[in-house]
This record gives sequence, C-alpha cells and structure tokens, in this order.
Amino acid sequence: MSARPLKAFFALAAAASLALAAAPARAATDPDPSVWTDLSKTYDATSAYAYEPFGVADRYVRTDDCVANPPEGGMGYHYVKKKNIGSLDPAAPAALLYEDRGDGKRRLVAVEWVVADTGQATPKLFGQTFQKNELPGHFTLHAWLYKPNPRGLFHSWNPRVTCPAP
Repeated sequence: MSARPLKAFFALAAAASLALAAAPARAATDPDPSVWTDLSKTYDATSAYAYEPFGVADRYVRTDDCVANPPEGGMGYHYVKKKNIGSLDPAAPAALLYEDRGDGKRRLVAVEWVVADTGQATPKLFGQTFQKNELPGHFTLHAWLYKPNPRGLFHSWNPRVTCPAP
C-alpha cells in the first residue's frame, strides 16, 4: 500500500476513534413510566383546549403578555382559571400556556399548576417538586405536553418557545 492511502486510513481511524470517544450531549431524562398514568389524566382533561376558544369558554382567562426569559426560553401566554389555583389534581391545572402561531392564532404548548405559598412544604405532583420564586408567593409546576421541551417535560422554560417582538 502506498504512503498516501495509508496516511488517509490512519487519519480516518484517528478521527473515528475521537468521535466515538466523545461523550454524547445530555438529554433531559424522561419521567418514571408510572408518571404517564397521571399525565394521561391531564392530557384527557386539556387536549380539547388545543382549540383556544374552548379554553376561554371553560373560564381560562386569556392574557396578552407573552412570558420569555432569554436565553432560558419562553413559557408563552398564560390563560388562568382562578378556581384551579391551589389544585394538585392532574386533571385541573391552573393555567394553559399558548404560543403565537404567527397567523394571529395561538397553539397550546403546556399546562401549569399554581399553588399559593402559605408556609407549607413545597408541593409535589407527578413525583416532581414544584418550583418557587418564578411567581412571587406561589409554587409552580409546568408540564410540556403539547410541545416537546429539550430541557425536560417539567422544566419551567422551553427554549423552543419564543415571544413575538413587541
């Protein structure tokens, strides 16, 4: 074998070994399989709200403030049902989160539970501990059921959700 093909072979072999040795990027871990049983209740209770007027008709109050936290990502527009604040029922989230579709309509991306902080222990749902300090005086938990979140199903911010320029 001549020197040129031999050098190419060794260069390719070295590159392949380096590529195979590199650690893969960490992906968000999926929740425990048992969590999906409770999440199916959430999906069943909220999937109709993919059509935004159904959420409004069911007393989720529409807001026109899009919530984003660059570079963390966005949450979108919150539609809040006051009656459900404090609920730990998988089928009764306090908020629906929508993003702008670019055509004047909105797409359902997530749901959120909100519990007032009255000095109690931090609530848990789906085996997840609620977040504190995102909404002063409250604990919150997001579930990105309708738009995948590369940071995880229950992460507060979704880098794939953006808000339109003001």
